[in-house]
Amino acid sequence: MKFHAIILARGGSKGIKNKNLIIVNKKPLIYWSIKAALTTKKIQKVWVSSDNQKILKYARKFGADIIKRPKSLSSDQSSSEDAWIHGIKEIKKKYTLDYVVALQATSPIRGKDDLHKATNLLIKNNCDCLVSTSKRDAHFTWDKIGNKLVPNYNLNAKRKRRQSIKEKYIENGSFYIFSAEKFLKNKTRLFGKIINYNQNKIKSFEIDKNEDILLVEIIFKNTPKKYNIIR
Repeated sequence: MKFHAIILARGGSKGIKNKNLIIVNKKPLIYWSIKAALTTKKIQKVWVSSDNQKILKYARKFGADIIKRPKSLSSDQSSSEDAWIHGIKEIKKKYTLDYVVALQATSPIRGKDDLHKATNLLIKNNCDCLVSTSKRDAHFTWDKIGNKLVPNYNLNAKRKRRQSIKEKYIENGSFYIFSAEKFLKNKTRLFGKIINYNQNKIKSFEIDKNEDILLVEIIFKNTPKKYNIIR
């Protein structure tokens, strides 16, 4: 099985200007996803897809190959799926790939063996795709409908103990793995036989706002070695 990693990192960002190049734990944010992919033996090639020359320059510096993404696929309205389709087609001009490991550049915290274990899990279970997840801790949630908050549970019922509530999982966005050919047909990241790879809360943080940078820096500096995160 040939695995290629694709990291999407466009230049524009609403929340944080030049987000993919902000310094996190003394390195540009994009560095952490590139390093995670490069240190995974099953991944043959690591690609960074971007419309931004500075990001592409850094990607090369850190050891990744690059895909020049057109501006038409780099706006706020552009989907990750469109960028992955473009990336796969560019890769297939020169290489063979069976699976894409799609890493989110804004998720810098991963275990050293997360991608290795995830690829093995997908192969062992003969799945079409895999999604990284984390357990959901927010058991008592509310929706906002107009200006009104509406609970997702019965306010009048006896409140369950946390230990009695069925576990739920959320997609944490850290990475997806999917069959390249089937993705091109389905044009969606999750299809067919799906399996999840669960990560603990420490590895589920992503950077979208400035306060997220502070939280991630704290995790990098204070997480015990037993968590085996990439530093």
